[in-house]
Amino acid sequence: MNRIICEAIRKRAVLRFIYNGRLRIVEPQCHGISTAGNEVLRGVQTGGESETGATIFGKLFEVARMADLGETGDVFAKPGLGFNPQDKGMAVVHCHL
Repeated sequence: MNRIICEAIRKRAVLRFIYNGRLRIVEPQCHGISTAGNEVLRGVQTGGESETGATIFGKLFEVARMADLGETGDVFAKPGLGFNPQDKGMAVVHCHL
């Protein structure tokens, strides 16, 4: 379990990290182990870069592929559309909004 991610979820703190060589700004929603067995973060990307150029709702990010993980200093008010604390993409949920 990643304590930085769970603490950010608890505080509703926006995270920043490098993923696939690109800066991502993400509102963390849920953290756990995916059905494929990887430690993941489900979050709403609100800034930075994406491969499609669009913000992405509910994307799963593999924690092992993140670099320079930290809080931006910003907070968010509410979960993203369709937020589900019983995330079906996760076999185990460590923490969620």
